[in-house]
Amino acid sequence: MSCPYRKGIDMNTKEVIAQYDKFVMKTYGRIPCVIVKGKGLKVWDLDGKEYLDFFPGWAVSGLGHCHPKVASAVRNYLKKIIHVPNNYYNMLQGKLAEKIIENSFEGKVFFCNSGAEANEGAIKLARSYGNSTGGRYEIITMENAFHGRTLATITATGQQKYLQGFEPLPAGFKKAAFNNIKAVENAITDKTAAIMIEPIQGEGGINVAGDDYIKQLRELCDKKDLILIFDEVQTGIGRTGKMFGFQHYGIAPDVMTLAKSLGGGLPIGAMAAGKKFADILKPGMHASTFGGSPIVCSAALAVFEAIQKEKLLPNTVRMGKYLVEKLEELKKKKSIIKEVRGKGLMIGVELTIPGKEIVEKCLQEGLMINCTHDKVLRIMPGMIVTKKQIDKAVGILNKVM
Repeated sequence: MSCPYRKGIDMNTKEVIAQYDKFVMKTYGRIPCVIVKGKGLKVWDLDGKEYLDFFPGWAVSGLGHCHPKVASAVRNYLKKIIHVPNNYYNMLQGKLAEKIIENSFEGKVFFCNSGAEANEGAIKLARSYGNSTGGRYEIITMENAFHGRTLATITATGQQKYLQGFEPLPAGFKKAAFNNIKAVENAITDKTAAIMIEPIQGEGGINVAGDDYIKQLRELCDKKDLILIFDEVQTGIGRTGKMFGFQHYGIAPDVMTLAKSLGGGLPIGAMAAGKKFADILKPGMHASTFGGSPIVCSAALAVFEAIQKEKLLPNTVRMGKYLVEKLEELKKKKSIIKEVRGKGLMIGVELTIPGKEIVEKCLQEGLMINCTHDKVLRIMPGMIVTKKQIDKAVGILNKVM
């Protein structure tokens, strides 16, 4: 089948893959599928095959692909200016920071390009504060966490497989069992500066933090003068049915990191710090050359506008509930499903068998999902998903299983 979007493309799938093999570093286990167009929750490959995307770029395309508001905002600003260096002001960075703060907690925002970079900024902020208040530098993170691919963030990550071969790793990180307040208390020393946690562990298997656990962490940080850092790179910007994951718990973190869905598909990261910690990083202490450019800020502002005007938070709650109901029905029929868990449209389906083949077979049937931790299917459609699309996706899963 010829692809209706091939205009101007003079290569076939095999040629694209061969070009990658010759010139692109093999840092990913790539699927032999060349994506050329996306619209909503649908994507098309170079051969014209259509897919239903229920795992859009590790949650990057939270509004689906090429949302009209995002595309229009970017197109309009491309005509004005593409890059403004951060030693000047640009018209949109302050507006986006205000939008993030008015939807979260009082404070200020630092802009960068990715989740790992946002987490690096949070680590530096925590160490700067800790070192200024008694030589404290240690950060407690959780087992099975994932915080990024830089040296510092893989060390913060609680999964050994990401650390192998990169030793010696930066010092100053300690691990505690997730959802275990005693383990965190036992890890605290007089050198501890911060606790860093994902409200829902994504790469770690869609593990949801308990209500009491998060409230106890907040109380512990207040008591010990520790910075509570929430990594909301995946859970932020509506994914869980609230604008930010922390809002499910009735508390606020001191620092929050964002990326993924924030840019509507464009690369952006952000670190928001509460009022007490917002002015710790002074000029010259931290920077990001491309952080907060007019283009990505225009896209991110359009994301907030779309979520509000199209009532996507209520839709995420409704569709998340519907998706879980359908998956629970599937669980009753399929003994290989051990558990369905998550919040909003961040769902994990834990299996009794490895999930790799199921993911591959789903792709053949036109459904894109993901598998993490060997046995957990990650299902995270965009916030615009409909019941009809959920029915189709679960139908494919049923057929494949």
